Amino acid sequence: MFRFAQLGSNLYTGRTSVPFIPRKRLWLSLSAALVVLSLIAPLLMGGLKLGIDFRGGSEFTVSNTASTDIETGEDAVAQSTGAEQTVVTNIAANTVRVQTEQLDDEETLAVRDALQQAYDVEEGDVTSTFVGPTWGQGVTRQALWGLVVFVALATIGMALYFRTFKMSISAMAGLLFTVITTAGAYAVSGYEVTPSAIIGFLTILSYSLYDSVVVFDKIRENTKDLEHNARRTFAQEVNLAVNQTLVRSINTSVVGILPVGAILFVGAMLLGAGTLQDLSLALFIGIIMGTLGTLFVSAPIYAVLRQREPAVREQAERLERGEIEEAAEDEAGEPAEETPGESEGEQEVQPIPRMDPSGRDRPDNGAVV
Repeated sequence: MFRFAQLGSNLYTGRTSVPFIPRKRLWLSLSAALVVLSLIAPLLMGGLKLGIDFRGGSEFTVSNTASTDIETGEDAVAQSTGAEQTVVTNIAANTVRVQTEQLDDEETLAVRDALQQAYDVEEGDVTSTFVGPTWGQGVTRQALWGLVVFVALATIGMALYFRTFKMSISAMAGLLFTVITTAGAYAVSGYEVTPSAIIGFLTILSYSLYDSVVVFDKIRENTKDLEHNARRTFAQEVNLAVNQTLVRSINTSVVGILPVGAILFVGAMLLGAGTLQDLSLALFIGIIMGTLGTLFVSAPIYAVLRQREPAVREQAERLERGEIEEAAEDEAGEPAEETPGESEGEQEVQPIPRMDPSGRDRPDNGAVV
């Protein structure tokens, strides 16, 4: 713990530094490759596995089962109708949910009877519902519109808050990186895309923006009055700001991952709460990718967008020539030149200003420097 605290202190003061900005080309190249891989992976696996709420289909719920074995339900559906798109989930204690492609009335009765016999339950313990493709298309359309509206409002809001579109564009780039990579990892896992997963995706968008705002606030603080900065260039100040907020970003992500990981691994996988799998998996992956997106995408892109500005380039050139240091010394004040006829021992005696109780300066006669 002491070493971690010391590391945080060294990162904040600049004694230790992770090269986020100096190696921005490397990080952006790796991020771009990860985005491409995330787009290709679902295509290689046949696309995203949409849930019944998006594609439509038939759903059966089997209650009071002595066993919640998933293969039992899959075999029952396959033997009764031969349906290929079958998903069996343990949604609660002694309760199984079976989702299939769209079935007609005869096939629905056949699957219901097969599930009743396979799980050895009463006829009333098996219920069936139907979700039409039109309703599923409506859900898909509303989800896409929600994403578009969220991104648009977030872009405008961040531009107004930071008073520059360059920070807003950089944050949106990190946001897209988070969404695409999370969706790619979600698709590789083989989980269905359900309304709960969409809620998880929207939640991680908010987390990604929150992390970006924290880092960009520090960047804005470090780079204000850049033309008078005699210590570091713009790129160096951005890199320092990212390092100064690094410990906070890690702590925030860890605090978010711990409860989500408990839901995913303990609740969903060990206890069998299948309804939590899609939501918790989306959150678990998204929190990690959101943190990486801010550090390795948003901040480097912002540095790239600003480094070509004339003022930023001029400040870097002046700092390299040492002109800002001289200007800083002049502003701090050099000893005044002696006027003709005035010797060192004949300097004027100046009173020391003091403060009266009201807070105004008050000279104290007789006090000398």
